[in-house]
Amino acid sequence: MGIEAYQEQNAVSDDPYILILKLYEGLLKYLSFVKSSMNEGDVELKFNYINKSISIFDELRNVLDFDGGDISHYLDGLYLYQIETLFLAGVNDNTDGIDQVTKVVQGLIDAWKEETGL
Repeated sequence: MGIEAYQEQNAVSDDPYILILKLYEGLLKYLSFVKSSMNEGDVELKFNYINKSISIFDELRNVLDFDGGDISHYLDGLYLYQIETLFLAGVNDNTDGIDQVTKVVQGLIDAWKEETGL
């Protein structure tokens, strides 16, 4: 089994729990790229990664099951707030805002792993 097969297998999963985890991990990756772009002064790249991060938050919002209880409403509000924080951090070149969103996403990853046993 070659590295390509491993990467393909690792990238695709039918398990929705793993897919959510990968979305959260993708957010961490893009948020680190946003911060690097800010530090380098690359405005175009910064907003490219901000847009990718916002797209992931939007996808996370799209898969929420609002019939499943209050947690979906809480997460929806949390995701919206992170989108707003991320956008404002980008406009104002505020790395503290990026750090704040990163901390929230890391907390979501930790909670998701604990809840799902991943």
